[in-house]
Amino acid sequence: MDIKLIRQKFAEHFGSEGEMYTSPGRINLIGEHTDYNGGFVFPGAIDKAMVAEIKPNGTDTIRAYSVDLQDYAEFGLNEEDKPSASWACYIFGVVREIIKRGGVVKGFDTAFAGDVPLGAGMSSSAALESTYAFALNHIYNEDKIDKFELARIGQSTEHNYCGVKCGIMDQFASIFGKKGNLMRLDCLSMEFAYFPFDPEKFGYRLVLLDSVVKHELVGSPYNRRRESCERVAAILGQETLRGATMEKLDEIKGQISEEDYMRARYVIGEEKRVLDVCAALEAGDLETVGERMYQTHWGMSKDYEVSCEELDLLATIAKDCGVTGSRIMGGGFGGCTINLVKCELYDSFIETAKRKFSAAYGHEPKVYDVVISDGARKLEI
Repeated sequence: MDIKLIRQKFAEHFGSEGEMYTSPGRINLIGEHTDYNGGFVFPGAIDKAMVAEIKPNGTDTIRAYSVDLQDYAEFGLNEEDKPSASWACYIFGVVREIIKRGGVVKGFDTAFAGDVPLGAGMSSSAALESTYAFALNHIYNEDKIDKFELARIGQSTEHNYCGVKCGIMDQFASIFGKKGNLMRLDCLSMEFAYFPFDPEKFGYRLVLLDSVVKHELVGSPYNRRRESCERVAAILGQETLRGATMEKLDEIKGQISEEDYMRARYVIGEEKRVLDVCAALEAGDLETVGERMYQTHWGMSKDYEVSCEELDLLATIAKDCGVTGSRIMGGGFGGCTINLVKCELYDSFIETAKRKFSAAYGHEPKVYDVVISDGARKLEI
């Protein structure tokens, strides 16, 4: 992350110096599309993040500059002031959600940039929302808004200003991240626990392979998947699919579409897989972790239908190379696979994946080694 460039651009546009805040992207070892179904997720914050410089400007106007996009936006604090640039809507949405909750926000100047790969399933949008939620809570609200509410502010920004009916996982991971730990979050009760995660201790590495296929979730099949799950839950007499069983699902099979049945079958299986992985990690059983990762991938591909041929090929290559676990990560429709690889297989796997993927699609996948890192915070510079 080029913090010097952010500071340079801030000075160029606003002629002063502000304070620096950051919040990370995330990986999710397992538990995909379970958060909005009241299930469990198992994410961790990573060492790729959004960084923003911010300074109150004494007005009721927000002046924002995106360093990466080289784009400037200016907007007010009221609902009718929503900006036209989609990137600015994330900042505006956070501002509005804080104000709607009785918090204080006034005009400020800001410049930001990030090294969370866009469209790779590492949740660059949640990192951006969490950066501003944390910063504005610190600057204007004396940190009185608790961390869970900061995560909900980011989630509500997605729902109300960006058109994605996402769950809470991405923002939770970005706010609560802890170096060297994954987190199991119960998305129904919001209880969570940290799990120390050091794959190298057991002779493994965690690596992401980015297909460089960009997904766009706004107004997309993502929301339709959620609607499928809600329809099934309603027929089961439940608010969400949390705790539903295959036996219960099969009892109502005749009352729902085949598509809705497949969506629910995936979610019910995924809830159990998350708990299996937690138990396996505590026992140091990474083989079981890997098996569940493959089961998740093919469940997302066949039942939830959010994979694509590029990601299916990467998972297949991983299996052929003896990789312990591999699956699509994120909302789907492109992005990365997350791979649990024995250290001695790492180099040959990466070489083979690059060669075979390039032969099929004309470009190599990007490779990101995963370092589990801390969540949202102020940078002391």
